[in-house]
Amino acid sequence: MRTEIATLGEFGLIDHLTKGIELKNKSSRYGVGDDAAVIKYPAVDDVLVTTDLLLEGVHFDLTYVPLKHLGYKAAIVNFSDIYAMNGNPKQITVSLGLSKRFSVEDMDELYAGIRLACEQYGVDIIGGDTTSSFTGLTISITCIGSVNKSKVVYRNGAKDTDLICVSGDLGAAYMGLQLLEREKTVFKGEKDAQPDFTGKEYLLERQLKPEARKDIIEKLAAENIVPTSMIDVSDGLSSELMHICSQSNVGCRVYEEHIPIDYQTAVMAEEFNMNLTTCAMNGGEDYELLFTVPITEHEKVSQMEGIKLIGHITKPELGTALVTRDGQEFELKAQGWNPLHEKTE
Repeated sequence: MRTEIATLGEFGLIDHLTKGIELKNKSSRYGVGDDAAVIKYPAVDDVLVTTDLLLEGVHFDLTYVPLKHLGYKAAIVNFSDIYAMNGNPKQITVSLGLSKRFSVEDMDELYAGIRLACEQYGVDIIGGDTTSSFTGLTISITCIGSVNKSKVVYRNGAKDTDLICVSGDLGAAYMGLQLLEREKTVFKGEKDAQPDFTGKEYLLERQLKPEARKDIIEKLAAENIVPTSMIDVSDGLSSELMHICSQSNVGCRVYEEHIPIDYQTAVMAEEFNMNLTTCAMNGGEDYELLFTVPITEHEKVSQMEGIKLIGHITKPELGTALVTRDGQEFELKAQGWNPLHEKTE
């Protein structure tokens, strides 16, 4: 069954998509249904705001990205930015640009993913907009969160001798993308082609359904650790480290042997004949948390599950470098996600 969006109209579509939404956060005073939403935070909190714009053909390919997964991921990448400030996401607004090829049922799928992410992370959908588009699908999500004024973490607080930590593992999302792109090329034009992804599920999940690291923020809070700087790994470890170092006016040393990499990522890199460390350093879209803590917290962080110590902050004149397994130093380069993607196609 296919229902044209025009049959509902803009307001009808918004009503349809937001039907049954219940506000869970105290700070959400009034949601969808008026000229603006109303939110109110306690005076001790700072309010955090982040926005992400996703364009079809640039940020996602609907050939292999299911709409429900896309909705989930679009919400998650915003939550991740709030966690990277040591805060908690509370509300989102969702704006969509839609071309005529999308039906009401397609938007139900997209919204099912957004709503699922919001349920899992305790976030309220409080508004948004829809409009017609001539260029496929555009998704813009704004996320609002809060953090106690004394606990907000920026990129600019790293100090000489601080330890560099990262959550989870790196490079898996990028390898998942390579896998999907390869299968798309292999099966081009074949209608009922069924690619075999057996044994590679983790890589696909990391690309199609990433998670934001709320658990890491909770663990740090439980141990009473406030990082000196933090950023989420959306554009690759190299790029994010360089952001922290330039904003904090420091250098760094990260050690190749300590970079956390999943087994499936290593197997896939070999299959693609790609350098594993390059994939982990520059792949992007991992949405892990990269943060620095004072050296006095060494014992605590080294015992925390899901966190890996990968290096330390240095004086600025020592520059930013990766130390290889055989002790050589290579200056970090922010290849970022797109240049790497173009290079390996």
